[in-house]
Amino acid sequence: MERVEITDVAAEGKAIGKVDEKVIFVPFVAPGDIVDIKITRKKKNFLEGKAVNFHKHSDEKIKPFCEHFGTCGGCKWQHLKYKDQLFYKQNQVEDNLKRIGKLELPEISNIIGSSKIVYYRNKLEFTFSNRKWLTEISKEIDFSEINMDALGFHIPGMFDRVLDIENCYLQSSVSNDIRNSVKSFAIENNYSFYDIRKNEGFLRNLIIRSTTTNDLMVILSIAQNDKTKIENLLKFISEKFPQITSLMYVINEKKNDTISDLKIELYKGNPYIFEEMENLKFKIGPKSFYQTNSEQAYNLYKIVRDFAGLKGNEIVYDLYTGTGTIVNFISKSAKKVIGIESIPEAIDDAKLNSEINNIKNTDFYAGDILDVMNDEFISLHGNPNIVITDPPRAGMHKKVVEQILKILPEKIVYVSCNPATQARDLELMKENYLIEKVQPVDMFPHTHHVENVVLLVRNISKN
Repeated sequence: MERVEITDVAAEGKAIGKVDEKVIFVPFVAPGDIVDIKITRKKKNFLEGKAVNFHKHSDEKIKPFCEHFGTCGGCKWQHLKYKDQLFYKQNQVEDNLKRIGKLELPEISNIIGSSKIVYYRNKLEFTFSNRKWLTEISKEIDFSEINMDALGFHIPGMFDRVLDIENCYLQSSVSNDIRNSVKSFAIENNYSFYDIRKNEGFLRNLIIRSTTTNDLMVILSIAQNDKTKIENLLKFISEKFPQITSLMYVINEKKNDTISDLKIELYKGNPYIFEEMENLKFKIGPKSFYQTNSEQAYNLYKIVRDFAGLKGNEIVYDLYTGTGTIVNFISKSAKKVIGIESIPEAIDDAKLNSEINNIKNTDFYAGDILDVMNDEFISLHGNPNIVITDPPRAGMHKKVVEQILKILPEKIVYVSCNPATQARDLELMKENYLIEKVQPVDMFPHTHHVENVVLLVRNISKN
């Protein structure tokens, strides 16, 4: 398709062009670009393609700062000015709420941008692979002369190919230093990188976590329990990076990379790191969830607290509480706060964080919300004045929505990382609740992802 004008942005970081009323989704372009497009996929109602030639570049575009842009699956919007990224994210929120939820909305507050647009993440996971993705390839390449080991990120849509990352702008520079040093040591000492097709090899994953308190956690996932190799590698990391406060490893002999069901061994330092927020300490273990943009998470939680409008006499339920960060953050402003989460280890962390901070008015319960938040539970703990819900991208189960409508709290604060499923859930509640406030928050610059907080107030005329 020749000389196609890109007119808007779409889901998954792609942009939109049209030819003969047929929509074409194209990555790594911007509204205002005029491009030739090679079609890579044809469906009944749309096409997908990639730009192969630019006739005109958009005024919204800037030069991408990362050498891996266009190949790596992350940071797909770094060719857009940050103010334009925020504009499109705000539009995405409004479009989803109106088009999917068919909702009556107040004026949506201006999106809160991130003060850091690089080096903002506190956690990254890198993959070892003996199947490096080659960005340039020809028939003349002699693969026997190429080291195909890589440590980086999976190529989108390809489970067995990994892009070797030289420099990543998502986490602090020490993350790059650790990753590149581990890779060099492994190659120099003939450590095998994992082959996911054959399920063999020694090194699988490298996880690096950091905090604003300068704690640093490194976890190596290893496929073979070779004690000598493990000791030599960990000793190297420990001596080269003395600033690591928690150095750990896990033996993973399974066919998948998840480590939540495995025992993680401590090699040196503490088995946890600490994050701080408003004089509260949050203990983060190797399996703990914590918002990956720490500074922006603080802004997000302040919005939740502000929307809740707590006066000190409320009972609050926090659904999908995770490690109880919101519960502990708002606890001093409420009478009682109860967190419910399906993952028992997360609830253990939540209880521990209340204990560390000497918080006495919180309770936490592990289990499926459908099973936990039943009539008996509500009778025992009291009908909540406020429900806070922060579900995963899939949104809330329809029966969870039904239970919320059954107990009819005065307010609902709905935090979402996916405005599309949020809109779907809000539509189910619109007969009983009015939307009073909407506040988008950008947690992940240079991506299409956006967080959104909605305050719902019970419609007294209906109840």
